[in-house]
Amino acid sequence: MEKISVVNKKLQIPNHVVIPFIEGDGIGKEIWQATYPVIDAAVNKAYQGRKKIIWQEVLAGEKAFEKTGEWLPKETLHAIYEAKVALKGPLTTPVGGGIRSLNVALRQELDLFACVRPVRYFTGIPSPLKEPEKTDMVIFRENTEDVYAGIEFEKDSPEVKELIEILTNQFDVTKIRFPKTSAIGIKPISKEGSQRLIGAAIEYAITQKLPTVTLVHKGNIMKFTEGGFKKWGYELAETKYADYCFTMNQYQSILLKDGKEAATNALNEAMTHKIIVNDVIADNFLQQILLNPANFSVIATCNLNGDYISDALAAQVGGIGIAPGANINYNTGHAIFEATHGTAPDIAGLGKANPCSLLLSAVMLLDYLDCSKAGALITAAIEKALAQGYVTADFAAMLPAATLQTTAQFGAHLQKLIEEA
Repeated sequence: MEKISVVNKKLQIPNHVVIPFIEGDGIGKEIWQATYPVIDAAVNKAYQGRKKIIWQEVLAGEKAFEKTGEWLPKETLHAIYEAKVALKGPLTTPVGGGIRSLNVALRQELDLFACVRPVRYFTGIPSPLKEPEKTDMVIFRENTEDVYAGIEFEKDSPEVKELIEILTNQFDVTKIRFPKTSAIGIKPISKEGSQRLIGAAIEYAITQKLPTVTLVHKGNIMKFTEGGFKKWGYELAETKYADYCFTMNQYQSILLKDGKEAATNALNEAMTHKIIVNDVIADNFLQQILLNPANFSVIATCNLNGDYISDALAAQVGGIGIAPGANINYNTGHAIFEATHGTAPDIAGLGKANPCSLLLSAVMLLDYLDCSKAGALITAAIEKALAQGYVTADFAAMLPAATLQTTAQFGAHLQKLIEEA
């Protein structure tokens, strides 16, 4: 069986491709059982046997620990590394183990620097917004740096005492309010890490013909880390992507030099054939996605901001039960597509779980594998089912007239819609 390879940053994909999958913990098993027949039906319908996915189970999480004594076996990492891509369900966070988060560990081990989260509304889904259909954007969240690097030192530890002493005595730091009782965390944000993430966001906007890329940051407070993210993003847009982008940094320069009319004319002219790269302070952005969501199309942001923003936007369109996600290294081709919600152990095995997050992540996987025709069949089936009121328990509670379906029934319904399409 041929494997996926990468030539000049472009995937070379065999027609019959092996894809590792991680079932996941909690509700992972039942959403996987509802998902893979839908994917197989869509691929078969779209390509009539010319293309096929061969699923290969690899272990991580509780199932891996029970069988191997390890939460994330080396064999799993090797299998995904060799296959280039994988699809995974939700994983629990080990208690008392050496891994803070299995999801973070997978991202860091494979250097999956871009967390990509499309957010859109599906007709029929309950939303707290009056016009949720205006929310349609893609988040590019830096995945390997920021506070998620896990560089922390516990209160009262020898390391934190030494670090505070160095900061105080060698760097004249006077702003640690309570040095004797502080824990310390370090927030690394690099020019290289920022620019590869922002570059991926800009290239996505170019290929998808989207109008804007917005850099979301807290650079007004963290001037050298998140302020650097903004600065390096503008530098990249104005150099490497100068033929494709016009930045609000350039607008401000024209404004100061030639006045408002010249700046406005330059912006209006750029809007007809270039991507507008702008920036928004993170707290203001969280207001603007409620007030003016239609103003945004592609978002590039640091790791922690991206975590908050992803869940906030998902809530606007129905919740993380219907929010897909991918973790991608656009240079090596490695990518893991995943359900973005948790393991929900309280409802595991009850047939209440919504498989849409995993299904829509599978659509992203199919698009990545140049099988977008199959992905479109899955998306259309989900749109039709939800619009007709066929929903799982999470939505049925808010839609009295809906037809309640178990996880398995919902998957079977989608499969039928695809086969009848």
